[in-house]
Amino acid sequence: MKRRDFITLLGGSAAAWPLAAHAQQAERIRRIGVLMYMPADDAEGQARLAALTQTLRQLGWSDGGNLRIDTRWANANDIRRHAEELVALAPDVLVAGTGTAAAAPLLQATQAV
Repeated sequence: MKRRDFITLLGGSAAAWPLAAHAQQAERIRRIGVLMYMPADDAEGQARLAALTQTLRQLGWSDGGNLRIDTRWANANDIRRHAEELVALAPDVLVAGTGTAAAAPLLQATQAV
């Protein structure tokens, strides 16, 4: 191989490298923060969380695959702290698992998510 051919080949490879690297990037993992205003062992709360994950799975989202679900179970004493923790994780979506009691602290912690 002549020197000029080799340099042309090397230059073409260098120009194509970013395209190959871009094609190999993994799909971005989406993040959902769930705040439940009830104890973690509450049967209704577990059923609601299971319904959420099952519905997401049916739509092609799998926890641990292309999705990460961060759940916090809170009581009146620590709900604000848990809301702030979830917001700090920078989720794509926040879910108030039990209505206004969980939604209000999330709205106080952020208006952007």
